[in-house]
Amino acid sequence: MPPVPLARLLRLVDSPEAIDDLRAYFEPARIPGTPPRFPGSRFDFVGGGGDRPEAANRITYDDLVAVTLLGAGVPGDVALQLLEGDLGKDIARLLRDIPPDAAMEAPSAADFFTTVSPARVALDLLEGPHGMSWFSTGTLLARKRPRLLPVHDRIARCAYGRLDEQVSWLLGALSGGDPRLLDGLLAAREAAGVPDRVSLLRVLDVVVWMRHRPVHLENGCPGLT
Repeated sequence: MPPVPLARLLRLVDSPEAIDDLRAYFEPARIPGTPPRFPGSRFDFVGGGGDRPEAANRITYDDLVAVTLLGAGVPGDVALQLLEGDLGKDIARLLRDIPPDAAMEAPSAADFFTTVSPARVALDLLEGPHGMSWFSTGTLLARKRPRLLPVHDRIARCAYGRLDEQVSWLLGALSGGDPRLLDGLLAAREAAGVPDRVSLLRVLDVVVWMRHRPVHLENGCPGLT
């Protein structure tokens, strides 16, 4: 399935419904301490965020909780290895080579997605030998580098294809010199009152997810049309 056309996504992001969906999802006026309508709205915030300075280069208990808010999960034995074992040390070494503020919209973003880049090696290390699902792997690393790595779930696959295809599409749309999608995401985030700490990647993820989720089919879904 080819990625969703840029023109279609621009219409989606620029529509009043996108602002309404962002407000409904993130609930910027929600009273602190009250349960959110969508638990995933706390993904970027729980425990202070996965990219906070004191935790940016290691997997924490908060990160493992955060992925569950999006419906992902880390197997118990893998969680222990990430928290207490060599796997956690290996991922920490890779994270140290990816600046916490690295962003998909930066001109140098493509450098972080080569076949031997730290991000690619970390994805392969978790999903391959350690048996994590592609959804859980991508979600955990998106928690650590929210401006660079998109949340990749079944809704995203409908729009973009597999993660490599999504990344390639996003690099072209956000760091390829065409400012329209970037400008639209910035405007929608501001108009909806969503905090700046929510990355533009996450804004796009939520806009697409909210629009396509009600009609998504597990089998034979035509995608975001």
